[in-house]
Amino acid sequence: MGLSAALAAAPHARHGPGLAALTWIAPGREREVLLEQPATCLNPAIAPEQVRIGQALFNAPDLFGGQAARAAISCASCHTNGRRNPAFFLGGISDEPGSADVSSSFFSLARSDRRFDPKPIPDLALPGKIDHDPATGALERFIRELIVEEFSGREPSPQQLSALASYVRAVKACPGRTSERRSLASDLMLLRSSIDGALGLLGQHDPVGAAVLIKAARFRLGLIDERMAGPKLAALHKALLAASLRLAQVPVQRADLSGWLTAFDRNLAPQLLRHERQSLYDPNRLELWLAAGRRKEP
Repeated sequence: MGLSAALAAAPHARHGPGLAALTWIAPGREREVLLEQPATCLNPAIAPEQVRIGQALFNAPDLFGGQAARAAISCASCHTNGRRNPAFFLGGISDEPGSADVSSSFFSLARSDRRFDPKPIPDLALPGKIDHDPATGALERFIRELIVEEFSGREPSPQQLSALASYVRAVKACPGRTSERRSLASDLMLLRSSIDGALGLLGQHDPVGAAVLIKAARFRLGLIDERMAGPKLAALHKALLAASLRLAQVPVQRADLSGWLTAFDRNLAPQLLRHERQSLYDPNRLELWLAAGRRKEP
C-alpha cells in the first residue's frame, strides 16, 4: 500500500482537520488515546542515562526511514510508553485494533512477504522471543534489523543501538496500575527527554543521533501546539512556532541546546501549563472537540 492510500484509510483522514496523534488510531478510541497511556515503570538498575536517551529515540519518528518516517511513525506509535498501543489501526496494515503487518511493503520492500498477515503488537514489558541478555547482543541485532530492514531506516550508530536496547530492557509493568494520564506534563517530559537525549548523544560523539532527537523535539512541539486549540490561545501558537524555529537554528552543540531548554522551561512551559485547562488536554474540552468532529462526518 502506498502512503496516499494509507492516509486515505487512516481514521484521521475521515475526521477532517484533526490531531496528528490520531492518525493511526481506530475510530472510537480517540479519547482513550489522547487522555490515557499504558503505565510503565523503568528498571533503575539499568544505566539511567542510556535509558533516557533510548526513550527519546523510541519516540523519534526520524529514527525510521521510508514511508514510516514520512508518516511520522516512531517505535512508540505501536508501543505506547514502551508497552502496547491497543488502539493502533492502519488500513491495509491492521486487521483489528492493536495489530500490524510489519512485513508489508508499506514499510519496506526488502521485508515484504506479499501476504496480509497482521499480528498482535507485543507488550515490551512482557517476555518475548528475543533474548534480552546484554552478553548475547541479540536485542541490539534485532533492533538494528527492525530499523534498517523493516522500516528502511538509516544505519543506527552503536550509541543509538545501545541506548534503545537499554530502554527496552528497562521497560516493565507497574505494580498495581495498568494505565496513567496522558497530559501536557507527559508531553513536556518527552520534549525535555529529546533535548536531554541529544545532549547525551553529543557527549558520546554522535551528532547524527543528536540531530534525530532535535527533530523529535520539534515534532513534540508540534503535537503540543495542535492541542492548544482555540482563538484565546493564539499567542501560545505563535510562541510555540517561534520556539520550534529557534530550535531548528540552534547549532548541534551542548551549550546551545542547554540554553534553548533553559529558556523554554523558564518562559514558555509555565505559560502552557497555566492554559492547559483551556486546551484539548482538558477532558471536557476534548469531549466537545471530538463530538463536533463526529457531527461533521458524512
